[in-house]
Amino acid sequence: MTVKELSERLGGELSGDGSLKVCALASLPEARPGDVSFVKDAKYARQAGTTRASAVLVPLDWQGECSAPALVKVKDPDAACTQVAQWFAPPPVVRAPGIHPTAVIAEDVKLGRDVHIGPWTVIEAGVEIGDGSVIEAQVFIGQRVRMGEGCHLYPQVTVREGCLLGRRVVLHSGVRIGGDGYGYNPVPRADGSISVEKIPQLGIVELGDDVEIGCNTTIDRARFGRTRIGNSTKIDNLVQIGHNVQIGDYSGVIAQAGVAGSTHIGSGCLIWAQAGLSGHLTIGDRAQVGPKSGLSKDVPPGEYVLGLPALPKREFAATLLLPRLVEKLKARIEALEKVIGNG
Repeated sequence: MTVKELSERLGGELSGDGSLKVCALASLPEARPGDVSFVKDAKYARQAGTTRASAVLVPLDWQGECSAPALVKVKDPDAACTQVAQWFAPPPVVRAPGIHPTAVIAEDVKLGRDVHIGPWTVIEAGVEIGDGSVIEAQVFIGQRVRMGEGCHLYPQVTVREGCLLGRRVVLHSGVRIGGDGYGYNPVPRADGSISVEKIPQLGIVELGDDVEIGCNTTIDRARFGRTRIGNSTKIDNLVQIGHNVQIGDYSGVIAQAGVAGSTHIGSGCLIWAQAGLSGHLTIGDRAQVGPKSGLSKDVPPGEYVLGLPALPKREFAATLLLPRLVEKLKARIEALEKVIGNG
């Protein structure tokens, strides 16, 4: 593809050599001739001045320096980069419909049309799998699990008994759905000692349509009822979701975050990396919990909280400025004392 063809497909404004051939996408510092790169925001503008890319996608109001021989101005470089990535991506791996001879499948399992079952997979009694789903190697699907059409379970996923998966759910390697939640009850014994008894976890996990869950994330089954992840919600790697948590539609939870039991997270929310949320909280729609924050209180809709303990973003910023203000006040007081002393 030439730079001119790429610009036309993106509806961009080309300046420079449109005859250059491009065949890959790369970051500004790593790009080589033949690559396309992009400037997401002003933070990366300096890197554009030294990139070796053949073409760079920049905002419409771009005024900076760029060492690339061609520029393509677009309304949203980030979105345009996503389009280019799709054009240059290698063809996806296609799993042909069929059942591998090493798979262990209960007699009453209901498989839809064109389902792929990989080697050493175990599917227990009462399971229903929708049309066109792909179940890769070494997956375990427990009794009475139901999943909709077009799901994709990567190797070594576990979906425990009774859980429900919507349509087009993607579970990456190592995901565990429906393990027991953390529920124990200390019971005094007659001899004065304590017996720690397990609280039965009787509920399930329900994943809505178009949910995608990253590697080695765990979602606990409910104590009763269901732990639910809403439609089109995306969860990153290494996330822990406790029992009876409810997450609305179009929300995101980023790596190493943890959500304790019975917390309700609204729609359009974002929980940033390594945030920790206490149990029984309510996070309003479109709210965000910042990275490494520790949350112990409810968050109103649309609020961004940050810190440990988490505070509204404006209040958190004020706490960062406070030491500087104190130093300035000390300097002013010292200057005044000198004036008074000389007087």
